Amino acid sequence: MNLLIVLAALVFLMFVAYRGYSVILFAPVAAMGAVLLTDPSLVPPLFSSVFMEKMVGFIKNYFPVFMLGAVFGKVIELSGFSKSIVSAVIGVLGRERAVLSIVVVCAILTYGGVSLFVVVFAVYPFAAEMFRQGDIPKRLIPCTIALGAFSFTMDALPGTPQIQNIIPSTFFNTTTWAAPILGLVGSIFVFAVGFGYIENRRLAAQKRGEGYGTALMNEPEPFEEKELPNPWIAISPLVVVGVMNFVLTQVVPRAYGAKHEVTLGDHPIMTQVGPLAAIWAVEGALLLGILTVFVFAWRPVLARFAEGSNAAVAGALLASLNTASEYGFGGVIALLPGFAMVSAALRAIPNPLVNEAVTVTVLAGITGSASGGMSIALAAMSDEFIAAAKAANIPLEVFHRIAAMASGGMDTLPHNGAVITLLAVTGLTHRQAYKDVFVITLTKTAAVFVAIAFFYLTGLY
Repeated sequence: MNLLIVLAALVFLMFVAYRGYSVILFAPVAAMGAVLLTDPSLVPPLFSSVFMEKMVGFIKNYFPVFMLGAVFGKVIELSGFSKSIVSAVIGVLGRERAVLSIVVVCAILTYGGVSLFVVVFAVYPFAAEMFRQGDIPKRLIPCTIALGAFSFTMDALPGTPQIQNIIPSTFFNTTTWAAPILGLVGSIFVFAVGFGYIENRRLAAQKRGEGYGTALMNEPEPFEEKELPNPWIAISPLVVVGVMNFVLTQVVPRAYGAKHEVTLGDHPIMTQVGPLAAIWAVEGALLLGILTVFVFAWRPVLARFAEGSNAAVAGALLASLNTASEYGFGGVIALLPGFAMVSAALRAIPNPLVNEAVTVTVLAGITGSASGGMSIALAAMSDEFIAAAKAANIPLEVFHRIAAMASGGMDTLPHNGAVITLLAVTGLTHRQAYKDVFVITLTKTAAVFVAIAFFYLTGLY
């Protein structure tokens, strides 16, 4: 019965998310429902002392990253830099290479720090125009954007400032540059297999005589290139974010040490810097990226910054609260007797890296969120993963990279928020386009085990 209660709570949360209900509202309902069925007297104390504590703790650590990432993406959009980058990539690769161009543009924007959701809105008009001109089926646009924005640049490439690569650093005391070789191996695998699959689908459609399509929804206005910023200037804020993230990752621990203490008035303040160094580095890099945009394009950005920043902050609040609610849900579920049975079953997997990969992948799939599923898994089992790492003499950097990549595996199931947003923006349904997105999901999942195999075969990370 205890196991059924936990599984029922997870299925309920997955169901309401699939149906489009707010996770912020229903995550505590699911968690407290499970507690009610286990021991009704524990509902009030666990809600206040566990669910809310976990939720607030997540927001305290990660909301600045969500907010700065959203603002950075918005000023890149307001400045016209995103359009300039897209136009430049198309000019270099050619309009006949529509799939490759869109994947590269999405990868540049995502790795440069632009939010995944912002990338979808920014790139779709250009993808639609290129696919229309190339007479490529529109149903392949979602999987193309997913390959560029939701896969290797989200969690595999070393140094990516996306939240999926930041969360493991606070549990394993690592940096966003952890296990760079494994990240590159996984990235190459995902790109090669994913791009090969989409190209195969494109050629098959071409042989059948299938074109872009007719009577389609949400078709954007044709893109007109005019008065775009210089592409080298446009890409400079992304370069600043990437370079300064690397620099600050090295500088912050040296400047503050493992622990920082100061007394202000009569109040001693002590900060454990290790778990926060990677977060501070990304926050500093994003701030410098935003300032860089203002330096080069302060007129167009300032003219619409009030409206744009309000929208960005609202989006960041919603995204962070969604994930924080799932984190609180995971904290409660992890304390229930039924979860002990789930943990025991997962512990039965003898290999520690495979254990971690399966655990994170399963929970990311159930919650429909890479960051949410990984947060639940690491909050419940990070101590065990660290102990297993020490016992097996495996660097924690490897556990960081495997956790990050596993979170981006089965997260893009049909109820995933990014998938729902992607299909809504492109005007397509799950029936029309999800099958190809799911293949990218399987490719991302396989890449985790490719990286694990590479580590054991070579010892490189």
